[in-house]
Amino acid sequence: MQETLLEEVRRVRSGADCVASPATVDAAFDRMAREIAQRLAHANPLIYAVMNGGLIVAGRLVPKLDFPLELAYLHATRYGHALSGARLDWCIRPTQNLTGRTVLIVDDVLDEGHTLEAICQSIRSEGAAEALTAVLVHKTHERKAAPGMRADFTGIDAPDRFLFGCGMDYKGYWRNAAGIYAVREGTRLTEGLGHWGKE
Repeated sequence: MQETLLEEVRRVRSGADCVASPATVDAAFDRMAREIAQRLAHANPLIYAVMNGGLIVAGRLVPKLDFPLELAYLHATRYGHALSGARLDWCIRPTQNLTGRTVLIVDDVLDEGHTLEAICQSIRSEGAAEALTAVLVHKTHERKAAPGMRADFTGIDAPDRFLFGCGMDYKGYWRNAAGIYAVREGTRLTEGLGHWGKE
């Protein structure tokens, strides 16, 4: 009898390796909030959560920012597989006037970073004074969109594995996990595996 998707996601979670405990994640959010406040407390920033993974990260991070800000969301993917200059497919575009604004883009993970880079380029082209980035997880590998690419604010450096939790998903599930987990090597997976991170 074929394993159902729900059975699979439960099995994957129970066998996963913990990369960052809930306590470690909490501490990372606290540190990120302090760093963001030091830089943006007087900047009247506009914060965009990138759907869907950035929803969880923004929901945990923004309440720790005790200064005036605006919060919104956007949803974008890239056309094709170009490594540079890729056009964005806007599912939900920014709706605020960006002219002269300091914009902070919040997402769950910086994997290769192509989509995040393209979002920032688009934000700047619409007149933002600056486009900064905040991600909970930075994957450590050399396949970044630009050499040495990092977000302006990062919570945790993590290995180059299939991660889920804290906004990152396994086949649409476990974004709600309080810690960060890696699918255990050798785990039997079915077809249609979700993403390894952001493009």
